[in-house]
Amino acid sequence: MLSRKLIGVNKLIIVLLAFLPALVRAQQPIPCPAADQLQQYELKLNDWPQLTRYRDENAKLPAPTKSEARVVFLGDSITEFWNLPASFPGKPYLNRGISGQTTPQILLRFRPDVINLKPKVVVILAGTNDIAENTGPMPLSVIEGNIASMAELAHVNGIKVVLASVLPAARYPWRPDIEPIEKIRAINAWIKDYAAQSGSIFLDYFTAMTDEKSGLKPTLSEDGVHPTPAGYAVMAPLAEKAIADALK
Repeated sequence: MLSRKLIGVNKLIIVLLAFLPALVRAQQPIPCPAADQLQQYELKLNDWPQLTRYRDENAKLPAPTKSEARVVFLGDSITEFWNLPASFPGKPYLNRGISGQTTPQILLRFRPDVINLKPKVVVILAGTNDIAENTGPMPLSVIEGNIASMAELAHVNGIKVVLASVLPAARYPWRPDIEPIEKIRAINAWIKDYAAQSGSIFLDYFTAMTDEKSGLKPTLSEDGVHPTPAGYAVMAPLAEKAIADALK
């Protein structure tokens, strides 16, 4: 019979052998990110909500005139990529979308990018990147709380609120492991109810843009997430009506 000491040594050897591949891999050189990647990482660390993105533009913007119905469109890439002057020619509408952002980032931008600009209306379209976990797993209750906080800040500052539904998406190309359909339905149901309770206007993009599989219609998008000009052409009159309702 082997002694207890020998058995212990054998167990230690087995454990070391099990971890040997990992130890070998750890000795291999780790690829160094390119200089531009390092700069991007540094910018994200130093300015996570990207408060500097519109800082100069905001500083140069004159205060609205008494008769000006200024509107801020706030959100992520779906907002950022929207050519507002083409969709709403001559209208004093400001685009404050930033690609990839989630609701906590957008909430942190709300004062400089909305309140300080003194709009009459803010159109908030956010939440799909939260579901895609761009900044980590995000319970629906947290997304809802962030959207509610934006609406509350707007109301306190005399700004009318339009809360847009999250656009349909059957999958995210950059996160194919996530199944967003049911979460999008749930968050949209909450947005609709909260808009009614809070005195906000509910802007329903989803119904007009979804296909039979609850995804974004192929005729309105190339990647299933971001609208093409045809998609924005569907969104524009819906947004215009919601803004008009908010201004009544």
